Amino acid sequence: MEYALVIPARYGSTRIPGKPLIELCGVPMIVRTYQRCALALDADRIYVATDDDRIEEVCCSEGIQVIRTSSKCLTGTDRVAECAQELDVDTYLNVQGDEPVFEPADLSLLLDQARSRPGEVLNGYCSVRDRGEFHNRSVPKVVHRPDGRLLYMTRSAVPIGKSGEFSMAFRQVCAYAFPKAALAEFSSAEDKTPLESIEDIEILRFLEMGWDVRMIEMSDRSHSVDTWEDLAQVERIIRERGL
Repeated sequence: MEYALVIPARYGSTRIPGKPLIELCGVPMIVRTYQRCALALDADRIYVATDDDRIEEVCCSEGIQVIRTSSKCLTGTDRVAECAQELDVDTYLNVQGDEPVFEPADLSLLLDQARSRPGEVLNGYCSVRDRGEFHNRSVPKVVHRPDGRLLYMTRSAVPIGKSGEFSMAFRQVCAYAFPKAALAEFSSAEDKTPLESIEDIEILRFLEMGWDVRMIEMSDRSHSVDTWEDLAQVERIIRERGL
Protein backbone atom coordinates (compact mmCIF):
# COMPACT_ATOMS: atom_id res chain seq x y z
CA MET A 1 0.00 0.00 0.00
CA GLU A 2 1.34 3.39 -1.00
CA TYR A 3 0.64 6.10 1.55
CA ALA A 4 1.45 9.66 2.56
CA LEU A 5 0.94 11.54 5.81
CA VAL A 6 -0.48 15.05 5.49
CA ILE A 7 -0.38 17.52 8.39
CA PRO A 8 -2.76 20.45 7.72
CA ALA A 9 -1.65 23.78 9.16
CA ARG A 10 -3.75 26.94 8.99
CA TYR A 11 -2.47 30.28 10.27
CA GLY A 12 -5.89 31.90 10.66
CA SER A 13 -7.27 29.88 13.56
CA THR A 14 -10.31 31.62 15.06
CA ARG A 15 -9.48 30.64 18.66
CA ILE A 16 -5.68 31.00 18.54
CA PRO A 17 -4.44 33.05 15.55
CA GLY A 18 -1.07 31.87 14.26
CA LYS A 19 -1.38 28.65 16.24
CA PRO A 20 0.98 26.45 14.14
CA LEU A 21 3.87 28.87 14.75
CA ILE A 22 3.39 29.35 18.50
CA GLU A 23 6.54 28.15 20.22
CA LEU A 24 6.23 25.41 22.82
CA CYS A 25 9.38 25.23 24.91
CA GLY A 26 11.21 26.99 22.08
CA VAL A 27 9.94 24.93 19.13
CA PRO A 28 7.03 25.94 16.81
CA MET A 29 3.96 23.74 17.24
CA ILE A 30 3.90 22.56 13.61
CA VAL A 31 7.56 21.50 13.87
CA ARG A 32 6.88 19.57 17.08
CA THR A 33 3.91 17.81 15.44
CA TYR A 34 6.08 16.87 12.46
CA GLN A 35 8.87 15.60 14.72
CA ARG A 36 6.46 13.33 16.61
CA CYS A 37 5.16 11.87 13.34
CA ALA A 38 8.69 11.41 11.98
CA LEU A 39 9.40 9.04 14.88
CA ALA A 40 6.91 6.61 13.32
CA LEU A 41 7.14 7.23 9.55
CA ASP A 42 9.84 7.99 6.99
CA ALA A 43 10.29 11.74 6.55
CA ASP A 44 9.90 11.49 2.78
CA ARG A 45 6.28 10.36 3.31
CA ILE A 46 5.33 13.38 5.46
CA TYR A 47 4.00 16.68 4.14
CA VAL A 48 2.69 19.85 5.78
CA ALA A 49 -0.27 21.31 3.88
CA THR A 50 -0.70 25.06 4.27
CA ASP A 51 -1.85 28.20 2.50
CA ASP A 52 0.48 30.48 4.47
CA ASP A 53 3.92 31.82 3.54
CA ARG A 54 5.05 32.06 7.16
CA ILE A 55 4.26 28.42 7.90
CA GLU A 56 5.93 27.31 4.67
CA GLU A 57 9.08 29.30 5.51
CA VAL A 58 9.40 27.75 8.98
CA CYS A 59 8.81 24.24 7.63
CA CYS A 60 11.30 24.61 4.80
CA SER A 61 13.93 25.88 7.26
CA GLU A 62 13.49 22.56 9.11
CA GLY A 63 13.65 20.43 5.95
CA ILE A 64 9.92 19.62 6.06
CA GLN A 65 8.15 18.99 2.75
CA VAL A 66 5.33 21.48 2.07
CA ILE A 67 2.35 21.39 -0.26
CA ARG A 68 0.60 24.70 -0.84
CA THR A 69 -3.19 24.54 -0.70
CA SER A 70 -6.07 26.94 -1.21
CA SER A 71 -7.10 29.44 1.45
CA LYS A 72 -10.71 28.44 0.75
CA CYS A 73 -10.50 24.95 2.29
CA LEU A 74 -13.45 24.43 4.64
CA THR A 75 -11.58 22.04 6.96
CA GLY A 76 -8.27 20.29 7.44
CA THR A 77 -9.68 17.25 5.64
CA ASP A 78 -10.50 19.42 2.61
CA ARG A 79 -6.86 20.50 2.71
CA VAL A 80 -5.79 16.84 2.69
CA ALA A 81 -8.14 16.27 -0.27
CA GLU A 82 -6.38 19.04 -2.20
CA CYS A 83 -3.06 17.31 -1.53
CA ALA A 84 -4.54 14.09 -2.93
CA GLN A 85 -4.69 15.83 -6.31
CA GLU A 86 -0.90 16.09 -6.21
CA LEU A 87 0.06 12.96 -4.27
CA ASP A 88 -1.02 9.76 -6.02
CA VAL A 89 -1.14 7.16 -3.26
CA ASP A 90 -3.66 4.59 -1.98
CA THR A 91 -4.15 5.96 1.53
CA TYR A 92 -3.77 9.42 3.03
CA LEU A 93 -2.92 9.51 6.71
CA ASN A 94 -3.73 12.71 8.55
CA VAL A 95 -2.55 14.08 11.88
CA GLN A 96 -3.78 17.56 12.72
CA GLY A 97 -1.15 20.29 13.00
CA ASP A 98 -2.10 21.09 16.60
CA GLU A 99 -0.93 17.72 17.99
CA PRO A 100 2.55 18.59 19.32
CA VAL A 101 2.68 15.66 21.78
CA PHE A 102 1.14 13.07 19.47
CA GLU A 103 2.05 9.48 20.37
CA PRO A 104 4.13 7.94 17.53
CA ALA A 105 3.01 4.38 18.38
CA ASP A 106 -0.56 5.42 17.61
CA LEU A 107 0.50 6.53 14.13
CA SER A 108 2.16 3.15 13.54
CA LEU A 109 -1.06 1.49 14.69
CA LEU A 110 -3.10 3.64 12.29
CA LEU A 111 -0.87 2.68 9.38
CA ASP A 112 -1.19 -1.04 10.22
CA GLN A 113 -4.97 -0.72 10.40
CA ALA A 114 -5.07 1.15 7.08
CA ARG A 115 -3.12 -1.68 5.47
CA SER A 116 -5.51 -4.30 6.81
CA ARG A 117 -8.66 -2.25 6.03
CA PRO A 118 -8.11 -0.81 2.54
CA GLY A 119 -10.87 1.48 1.33
CA GLU A 120 -12.14 2.37 4.83
CA VAL A 121 -12.20 5.73 6.59
CA LEU A 122 -10.43 5.37 9.95
CA ASN A 123 -10.28 7.67 12.98
CA GLY A 124 -8.67 7.29 16.40
CA TYR A 125 -10.33 7.34 19.79
CA CYS A 126 -9.48 6.73 23.44
CA SER A 127 -11.16 6.72 26.84
CA VAL A 128 -12.26 9.95 28.49
CA ARG A 129 -10.18 10.45 31.64
CA ASP A 130 -12.51 12.32 34.00
CA ARG A 131 -15.61 14.49 34.44
CA GLY A 132 -13.77 17.63 33.41
CA GLU A 133 -12.84 16.17 30.05
CA PHE A 134 -16.32 14.64 29.73
CA HIS A 135 -18.00 18.04 29.99
CA ASN A 136 -15.36 19.96 28.00
CA ARG A 137 -17.03 21.14 24.78
CA SER A 138 -13.67 21.39 23.05
CA VAL A 139 -13.41 17.59 23.26
CA PRO A 140 -15.43 15.60 20.66
CA LYS A 141 -17.06 12.54 22.27
CA VAL A 142 -17.33 9.28 20.32
CA VAL A 143 -20.28 6.89 20.24
CA HIS A 144 -19.61 3.72 18.26
CA ARG A 145 -21.01 0.26 17.56
CA PRO A 146 -19.47 -2.85 19.14
CA ASP A 147 -17.61 -3.49 15.86
CA GLY A 148 -16.03 -0.02 16.02
CA ARG A 149 -18.11 1.74 13.38
CA LEU A 150 -18.95 5.29 14.36
CA LEU A 151 -22.56 6.06 15.27
CA TYR A 152 -22.10 9.73 16.12
CA MET A 153 -19.58 12.26 17.37
CA THR A 154 -20.54 15.30 19.44
CA ARG A 155 -19.13 17.98 21.70
CA SER A 156 -21.86 17.22 24.20
CA ALA A 157 -21.33 14.96 27.21
CA VAL A 158 -22.39 11.49 26.01
CA PRO A 159 -23.34 8.87 26.97
CA ILE A 160 -24.89 10.31 30.11
CA GLY A 161 -27.32 8.91 32.70
CA LYS A 162 -30.67 10.39 33.64
CA SER A 163 -29.18 12.11 36.67
CA GLY A 164 -26.23 13.46 34.66
CA GLU A 165 -23.58 11.13 36.01
CA PHE A 166 -20.38 10.28 34.13
CA SER A 167 -19.62 6.57 34.04
CA MET A 168 -17.88 5.82 30.71
CA ALA A 169 -17.11 7.76 27.55
CA PHE A 170 -14.65 8.00 24.66
CA ARG A 171 -13.05 10.97 22.92
CA GLN A 172 -11.66 11.51 19.46
CA VAL A 173 -7.93 11.33 18.74
CA CYS A 174 -7.19 13.57 15.75
CA ALA A 175 -5.53 11.00 13.52
CA TYR A 176 -7.20 9.65 10.40
CA ALA A 177 -6.74 7.43 7.34
CA PHE A 178 -8.63 8.16 4.12
CA PRO A 179 -8.85 6.30 0.82
CA LYS A 180 -8.69 8.52 -2.26
CA ALA A 181 -12.35 7.91 -3.20
CA ALA A 182 -13.59 9.05 0.22
CA LEU A 183 -11.56 12.26 0.04
CA ALA A 184 -12.84 13.00 -3.45
CA GLU A 185 -16.46 12.72 -2.33
CA PHE A 186 -15.79 14.65 0.89
CA SER A 187 -14.27 17.59 -0.97
CA SER A 188 -17.08 17.65 -3.55
CA ALA A 189 -19.29 19.42 -0.97
CA GLU A 190 -19.47 23.17 -1.52
CA ASP A 191 -20.44 23.73 2.12
CA LYS A 192 -20.23 21.84 5.38
CA THR A 193 -22.99 19.28 5.85
CA PRO A 194 -25.69 20.13 8.45
CA LEU A 195 -24.46 18.06 11.41
CA GLU A 196 -20.83 18.84 10.61
CA SER A 197 -21.66 22.53 10.68
CA ILE A 198 -23.58 22.40 13.97
CA GLU A 199 -21.02 20.30 15.85
CA ASP A 200 -17.95 21.72 14.04
CA ILE A 201 -16.65 18.14 13.67
CA GLU A 202 -15.57 17.38 10.10
CA ILE A 203 -15.63 13.57 10.39
CA LEU A 204 -19.43 13.84 10.52
CA ARG A 205 -19.45 14.82 6.84
CA PHE A 206 -18.44 11.27 5.96
CA LEU A 207 -21.37 9.86 7.96
CA GLU A 208 -23.78 12.30 6.35
CA MET A 209 -22.52 11.27 2.91
CA GLY A 210 -23.10 7.60 3.68
CA TRP A 211 -19.54 6.47 4.48
CA ASP A 212 -18.82 4.20 7.43
CA VAL A 213 -16.12 5.52 9.76
CA ARG A 214 -14.24 2.88 11.73
CA MET A 215 -12.87 4.01 15.08
CA ILE A 216 -9.44 2.68 16.07
CA GLU A 217 -8.59 2.56 19.77
CA MET A 218 -5.42 4.48 20.62
CA SER A 219 -3.60 5.67 23.73
CA ASP A 220 -4.69 8.73 25.70
CA ARG A 221 -1.21 10.32 25.54
CA SER A 222 -2.00 12.76 22.72
CA HIS A 223 -3.40 16.19 23.53
CA SER A 224 -4.59 18.64 20.87
CA VAL A 225 -4.38 22.41 21.29
CA ASP A 226 -7.80 24.05 20.93
CA THR A 227 -7.64 26.72 23.67
CA TRP A 228 -5.08 28.89 25.46
CA GLU A 229 -5.47 26.58 28.46
CA ASP A 230 -4.42 23.66 26.25
CA LEU A 231 -1.19 25.49 25.42
CA ALA A 232 -0.17 25.62 29.07
CA GLN A 233 -1.10 21.97 29.56
CA VAL A 234 0.86 20.84 26.50
CA GLU A 235 3.96 22.75 27.61
CA ARG A 236 3.70 20.98 30.97
CA ILE A 237 3.45 17.61 29.19
CA ILE A 238 6.50 18.42 27.05
CA ARG A 239 8.56 19.19 30.16
CA GLU A 240 7.29 16.17 32.12
CA ARG A 241 8.00 13.73 29.28
CA GLY A 242 11.22 15.39 28.18
CA LEU A 243 10.00 15.82 24.60
